[in-house]
Amino acid sequence: RLSVCVCGGLLSVVRSFLSPVTSLPDSFSSLIGSFMVVNGSGRASGQKAHLLLPTLKENDTHCIDFHYSLSSRDGSSPGVLNVYIKVNSGTQGNPVWNASASVTEGWVKAELAISTFWPNSYQVIFEAISVQGHPGFIAVDEVRVLAHPCRKAPHFLRLQNVEVNVGQNATFQCTAGGKWSQHDQLWLQQWNGKDTALMVTRVVNHRRFSATVSVGDTSQRSTSRYRCVIRSDGGSGVSNYAELIVKAPPTPIAPPELLAVGATYLWIKPNANSIIGDGPIILKEVEYRTTTGNWAETHIVDAPTYKLWHLDPDVEYEIKVLLTRPGEGGTGPPGPPLITRTKCADPVHGPQNVNVVDIRARQLTLQWETFGYAVTRCHSYNLTVQYLYVFNQQEFAAEELIQTSSHYTLRGLRPFVTVRLRLVLANPEGSKESEEIVKQTEEDGVCQIYLPPQTEAGTKTALNELYSAISKQENAHPEAALLVAGDFNARKLKSVFT
Repeated sequence: RLSVCVCGGLLSVVRSFLSPVTSLPDSFSSLIGSFMVVNGSGRASGQKAHLLLPTLKENDTHCIDFHYSLSSRDGSSPGVLNVYIKVNSGTQGNPVWNASASVTEGWVKAELAISTFWPNSYQVIFEAISVQGHPGFIAVDEVRVLAHPCRKAPHFLRLQNVEVNVGQNATFQCTAGGKWSQHDQLWLQQWNGKDTALMVTRVVNHRRFSATVSVGDTSQRSTSRYRCVIRSDGGSGVSNYAELIVKAPPTPIAPPELLAVGATYLWIKPNANSIIGDGPIILKEVEYRTTTGNWAETHIVDAPTYKLWHLDPDVEYEIKVLLTRPGEGGTGPPGPPLITRTKCADPVHGPQNVNVVDIRARQLTLQWETFGYAVTRCHSYNLTVQYLYVFNQQEFAAEELIQTSSHYTLRGLRPFVTVRLRLVLANPEGSKESEEIVKQTEEDGVCQIYLPPQTEAGTKTALNELYSAISKQENAHPEAALLVAGDFNARKLKSVFT
């Protein structure tokens, strides 16, 4: 069974046994003061003994040194000696120093340059681990806290916190005072003990060097702690813990608020107070596009409200807000969209190049230049023809809706009348007219009024004259254009002609 004994002051006498010590090697016979001796003989592999120093709160640069010995009669290593630095009663983590390769030649001195200062506290833990089939002793002696820098172990400068956005590279800069050797091992240690090898080390000058390491996992919002550790020939240096803070770029919860709508503008409020993610927000942008287009524009917003100018009338737009926090990759995904439509605008002009291309007695055919959205400035519009004429001293005025794109025939007019007409292009916001056109319908076919003569002979004579006049007209029919007065009708007249 493992045991730990702490007696007296800081570390007056400490003995930890894997089994009772019945005999010690000659090298331990002269030990005076505090020490820990672990007998690993006859023990199973992996059994552990721990020596815990009192918790320390230091205000200034200091050094902890100690002597250690690994000995065995057959020259094989009796086990492993590890040193842990536990900060603020946190996790023990991985060792910052260890010895296991071989037995030592007597006592060997090692240093711990620990850069953890008040108000933070730390505790040094020595750990001896046995190896089955390797009898021997693991010993620690003369553990001291010195009020001056270590002579061989490098001291780290303060490690600064690092803040990045999700998905970006996080880099810590480990800077230490002392001489750098190519045999030194330098790494980054996480609070939970996971170690990360450093990638680049450079010498600043003969008294200082620095190393840079990239932390891989920044895929999600989190906070974790890291410290720099270096193992040199003289011992180990340990920095303070610094935080790696991974922030999530902000995204608005709600879509922009629509304040006003015009034919060529939309006035909005970004609604950026409620967000998902982290602040502070250093930049607001509005991204907009037509709902049917594949382009998008982004404008910077520097006021509580924003007006999107130079838009097209009667077009549906999708508007989103982008928010940015400090740091690379600080722009979050767009927030929910506001989908709205601009108003129609007045038509640019009325129908142009309007002409009458066919004139008949009772109809006129119009033709004009085709037009599209560039003229109507609205997808919903009407095209009508307004006309007026006088017949039998009575004024007739009417308006007809045109369904065709470039021509239209007015029907039901009176023969030989003067018609005044114009085309009108209208949408919900206004209307524009074409120039007025004045045309006269043609005369209708021959029309005779038959008045019955007083005698039968006179009747036949009159009808023959009327038939002769009608037959001279091209494509005329005996029944056409006959207005009969009295008791006669067209069918009776036809029998006369035959």
